[in-house]
Amino acid sequence: MQPHNPAKNQKILVLGAGELGLAVVRALVLNPAAEVAVMLRPVAPEAISSERHQALRELESLGVEVLAGDAVNDSEEHLAASFNAFDTLVSCLGFVAGPGTQRKLTRAALQSDIKRYVPWQFGVDYDAIGRGSPQDLFNEQLDVRDLLRAQSRVQWLIISTGMFTSFLFEPGFGVVDLDNNTVRALGSWDTAVTVTTAHDIGRLTATILFDSTLRNQVVYIAGDTLTYGQLADTVERLLGRTLERVEWTVPALEADLRAEPDDQLRKYRAVFAQGRGVAWDKARTYNGERQIETTNVVRWIEQNLL
Repeated sequence: MQPHNPAKNQKILVLGAGELGLAVVRALVLNPAAEVAVMLRPVAPEAISSERHQALRELESLGVEVLAGDAVNDSEEHLAASFNAFDTLVSCLGFVAGPGTQRKLTRAALQSDIKRYVPWQFGVDYDAIGRGSPQDLFNEQLDVRDLLRAQSRVQWLIISTGMFTSFLFEPGFGVVDLDNNTVRALGSWDTAVTVTTAHDIGRLTATILFDSTLRNQVVYIAGDTLTYGQLADTVERLLGRTLERVEWTVPALEADLRAEPDDQLRKYRAVFAQGRGVAWDKARTYNGERQIETTNVVRWIEQNLL
């Protein structure tokens, strides 16, 4: 079989139109070689949220076809049949879709006629973290990688992005908690984290999809990589205020998780605190090596907090 050439025209199906899905679609439609469609879960008209209405209006304005499909309830065979008409499948359906969905989508993709699959792995380096981490959802991401690596018919790309930049500033996550004038380190002040905005993930994904040198590999991108100490210094300097600094050590976060073992935020805090597979050198990323500008934490604060 001839290898898929992504430099030519491509029919691309994006699964989901949330924050990340829309960012990917907005970037893809700028490429005249991309014919873009989006698969969305069917919703009764009376149950459509204002956010969904807004997304549908934007997709219509962009000339993007919307297909009905339910990753949770449709069979693998049904999903595979829906994928058949496309060259590349990009999943922007995250963990909110529920356990088992990532494996199901991967099996459906491998049953279909698509030439290339980009699974929803827009996050950390699951290979480096390994199985049995505090965040048990990560085991399924490794199952997806095993499925892709065990076959040769469908090309694949995994795009590792680190944490969404905005998540660092979510009060519920507890790292930058401006309401309580506090910044907290996960693990230690020297522990590092890589972050990327959804906008940058979208435009870099669109670029990577048309890079014919990339296939069957993990591609790293980064908006910024910094330690929690550097984060605290940056927030204080830009906002002109002194924050209380609290270090959440690995043993303390693991104890918190044992007390509430089903709490997803506690799982994420514990795995990021371990510092393994959650940060990489920006200079050695896809965008860093090509000197593609991305939004660092300083720019994000300037755009969102000042």
